[in-house]
Amino acid sequence: MSLTKKNMVRTLGVAIVAVVGLGGCATYKEEFATINSRLDSLDQKVQSAAQSAESANQSAQQANQRLDSLEGRVQQLEAAPSRKPRG
Repeated sequence: MSLTKKNMVRTLGVAIVAVVGLGGCATYKEEFATINSRLDSLDQKVQSAAQSAESANQSAQQANQRLDSLEGRVQQLEAAPSRKPRG
C-alpha cells in the first residue's frame, strides 16, 4: 500500500471512531436527562417529607405542652384525700 492510501485508511478509521463516539453522546445526553428528571422528583419527595416531619414535630411539641399542663392537675387529684361514698 502506498503512503497516501495508508493515510486515507487511517483517516477513515479515525473518522469512524469519532462518529461512533459522538453518536454515543446523544445516548448519554438522554440518559442524563432521565437521571436529572429522577433526581428532581426525588428532591421534591424529600422536601415534602421534610415538611411533613416538621409539621409532625410541631404537633408533637403542642401535645407535649398540653400534657405538661395537665400533669399538675392530675397530681393534685391523685394526692387529694379519698372521699367516702354516700349511702
